[in-house]
Order: sequence, then C-alpha cells, then structure tokens
Amino acid sequence: MAESSGAEPPTILVAARDEADRIGETIGSLRGDFPAAEIVVVDGASRDATAELAEEAGAVVIRLGRAGKGEALSAGERAASPGPLLLCDADLRGSLVPLTEGRADLVVGAFSRKTGGGFGIAKRIAHELIALRTGFAAREPLSGQRHLSARARAACFPVAPGFGCEVRMTIDALRAGLSVEEVEVDLGHRATRRDLAGFLHRGRQLLDILLATGPLAVNHRGTRIPLVGWVVGLRRSPAVSAVAALGLADDLWSGEERGIRAHLAARRTTGILKLVGIPAVGLAATRSLSGGLLVAGCANLMNQLDTKPGRAMKAYTVAALALRAPLGIAVLLGPYDLRERVMLGDAGSNALGALLGLKSVDVIRGRGRWVAALAVAGLNIVGERRSLGELIERTPVLRELDAWGRP
Repeated sequence: MAESSGAEPPTILVAARDEADRIGETIGSLRGDFPAAEIVVVDGASRDATAELAEEAGAVVIRLGRAGKGEALSAGERAASPGPLLLCDADLRGSLVPLTEGRADLVVGAFSRKTGGGFGIAKRIAHELIALRTGFAAREPLSGQRHLSARARAACFPVAPGFGCEVRMTIDALRAGLSVEEVEVDLGHRATRRDLAGFLHRGRQLLDILLATGPLAVNHRGTRIPLVGWVVGLRRSPAVSAVAALGLADDLWSGEERGIRAHLAARRTTGILKLVGIPAVGLAATRSLSGGLLVAGCANLMNQLDTKPGRAMKAYTVAALALRAPLGIAVLLGPYDLRERVMLGDAGSNALGALLGLKSVDVIRGRGRWVAALAVAGLNIVGERRSLGELIERTPVLRELDAWGRP
C-alpha cells in the first residue's frame, strides 16, 4: 500500500485496447498500490472483453471509438477528478509507486531492464526531437508510465494524438518551465515483436512522433491534432507559399479573436497581419486590384469554412474541379482531415483559398472577375454576420454533404 497520509492520491488513467488477458491483473496491482485512487480505463473499441473485465476489476470504464492512445488519454483526463494523474499502460507488470514519490512535476518511469523488441529507431528519433525542442536528454522518451502534478496536467492536456503523446508531453512540460525527472522502475510489459505487425506498429509510432513534435491545435471536439496545412505551400507558387506562411503565423501565435471585426478591434494581432498581407500578396501576384481582392477573398472564405473536419477540403475540391485547380493535395490530406487525424489550420485553408483565387484570375477576365470578387466578398460578409457553418448545418442537402465521410 503506497499512499502516505496527506499525499493527494492521483487519478490513474489506463488506455486499453484488446487487453482482456492482462487488464484485470493490471488493475488489481494498481488497486493494491493505490487503494484510494480512482482508476479510469479508456477502452478503444476492443474486440474482446477488455471493458467488461476492467469494470469487474473496479475501474471506471469509458468506451471510445477506435482512436489513438493520445485521444484515449485526453478523453480519460476530461472525465477525471481534479488533481494529479498517473498514466499506466494496460499490459503493465510491476509497481508504479516510485513515480508518485518523485518531486518533479512530470515523473517518467525509466525501465531498469530492456523491454522493447525493435531496433530502437523510434526511441532514438524521439530522444533527438525532445533534445532539439528543449535541450533535455530523455532516457525513456516513449515511456507511458508517468506521474503528472496538477500543474503538469494543465500544461500537457489535451495531449498529442496517437503514439506521439508521451514525446509531446515531455516537450510541453519543459517548455512550460516545469521540472521533469526520470525514475528507474522495475517494470515489464508485452514487447512489440520483430514481425510484420510489429514493424507496422513502429512505423505508425514514428509517424505519430514526428507529427506530435510539430505545430498542434485543439479542434472543435477539444482534441489536439497536428497542423499540416502548411504543406499546401510547399513547391507551390511564391504567392501561395507566402499566404501559407501568413496563415501559419496565425496558427502559432493567434489570440482569442475570431472574425475580421474582432481583429480590427484588437488592432495588433496575427489576424491583422493576414488582413493586410494576403491582399498585398494577391495584388503583387496578379498585378490587378480585382485579382488581389479575389485572392484575398477566397483565402478568407476557405478559412471561414474550415470549422469542421473535411468541410473546407470538400469546398476546395468542388471549386477546383470547376477551375481545374490542383487536386493532389485534396486527395492526399482529405481522408486524414475527415477522420480528424490532422487539421488544415489557417495555413492550409488560407493557402487553398489563395490557390483557388489565383486560378480564378487565370480563368475569369474583365468584368467577370469583378463580379466573382464581389460574390466572394458577399459570402465573406455573410460569414462575418452569420456563421457559414451554421447555414450549412441548417440546409438539409448541404448538411448531408458536409457530414459525408466523417466517422
């Protein structure tokens, strides 16, 4: 029995999927070490009796559709009581008591014996990425056994999605000025084998780690998702790249302001930078006032539509088919955007809109271009006064098209 008098017991979070053969033993061990702690198991659409056995063992179970580890932990954290957290893998064997005895805000369990079955590539890359972002040399960057103080919980949650959650958790804690400590523990868990399934798992893990250390944002569900829209600006025209860069600045450093009026009222915001910069880019690229307005209007309109997964990408696809604009980026990112695995962010939505605007300038000439620019401006004004997303959701046909493809 581990808890000392006066010490606040942590809420224990366990992300589990298809762990029926181990979950009961894991919860029993945790209950023995932390009798006063609440144990929350987030079941990620298990195909076996993991959830039922966890409930029988006395855990609170949250049933989640098949999602990543980070999404499961974030869902569990939202349901947990205030205070410190103890994170634990579902197939763990051993005691996590030493983690709760550490004094740091984030205490990470460092395995005293080798437990992995791979070649250590993901682990080495994770180590280097943490060092690059923070200067901290992590011995166990991928360890899922962690104790977070209330301050670390506030700084790290919601965590990054998938298997990148631990790496980003360490980065977020250190960048928030919190203390991080690694404590050696004698633990064991099921190692990933050196077979096809094991290599596929480590490939997904590595991709999640790379995405987790880049820009992230919280979506409409409160889930933290990688911002990948900046890739729209790669290998494009200088104008589209410039618009993507302006959008990325807004993604990284924007405040609470939403909409043109809010940014104008606040004056010094990244939104004002876009409001000035994107028309200037459009004007320079098209060498015409109508062209500049069309590029800026399309960029802002696509940004207004990017409020639900896949919405902006669908609008871009329809317009791109009509204008013969590039479709490769929509084919590449669309499925991930719809499944809420990535976000376009302002960088992506603004850049996609700029692509449409520039293509419109090539296709539409004379008075027709002014008509198009005024039409786009009118839609922007409607979006400022009434949410375009709300209008879409109130229109049956548009609502059905909008929802198509989402989980």
